[in-house]
Amino acid sequence: MTLTERCAYIKGLAEGLELDKKDSVESKLIKALIELCTEMAEEIDDVEYDIAELADYCEELDEDLGDVEEVLLDLDDEDDDWDECDGDCECCDLCDECEDCEDCDLYEDEEYYEIVCPSCGETVCFDESVNAEELMCPACGATLGCIVEDDDITPVEE
Repeated sequence: MTLTERCAYIKGLAEGLELDKKDSVESKLIKALIELCTEMAEEIDDVEYDIAELADYCEELDEDLGDVEEVLLDLDDEDDDWDECDGDCECCDLCDECEDCEDCDLYEDEEYYEIVCPSCGETVCFDESVNAEELMCPACGATLGCIVEDDDITPVEE
């Protein structure tokens, strides 16, 4: 039972006692309290309605923010794709081949290295920000530890 329904029930009980026909101090007090309860119940109903609307609005905002975060995080992921190129990065789309990345305007100022995975034959592109000694193949997960010296890549013997 809602607050408004409970107030209506109490008001009905008071009418059953015929308090509105009595002019005693007690009946006036009870009538005033019933009116106060009715007004408070209506105000609370209005506040609950507003809260429900705000909750719906917040949920919509949260979904929209999630979409924005997804777009922004995808952009960050695309920037990192060329570190371990799988042939499906933005640069490859422009150049048609990963080996031609140096011709691509996207990474013109960036120096990168390529190594072929001995396990699966996948070409892995990475730049100097990647720890070459702990490099892993994105295709098969094999460790491709190598040392980069003066643009020369030497595999680490395990």
